[in-house]
Amino acid sequence: QVQLVESGGGLVQAGGSLRLSCVGSGRTFSSYAMGWFRQAPGKEREFVAHITTTGRSTYYADSAKGRFTISRDNAKNTVYLQMNSLKPEDTAVYYCAANQILLPTIRASTYNYWGQGTQVTVSS
Repeated sequence: QVQLVESGGGLVQAGGSLRLSCVGSGRTFSSYAMGWFRQAPGKEREFVAHITTTGRSTYYADSAKGRFTISRDNAKNTVYLQMNSLKPEDTAVYYCAANQILLPTIRASTYNYWGQGTQVTVSS
């Protein structure tokens, strides 16, 4: 099992940047592929980005491509989401999630473990 705790959310103006962090517990963090999702009020949870266990491969939703970067540091049991050029439509609660599926998956139901979420608010 792995427990996940996100941090780094906050209020930022449009065009600004934030870096989210997600720290995982346990010695097996490096065996989990990691994803970032977000959920805006009244909307379904949506996929943002995925990174493989080694960090060599990443995958992004179209809305995140070119603006967001997912990375990980397995020595620190941490996955990051660097978000640049933020837009008001990026406002949401952001969640990190973990699974042990080899290929990138965008469906939330395929992730076994979730953090509690961190709020990101982008003002116009």
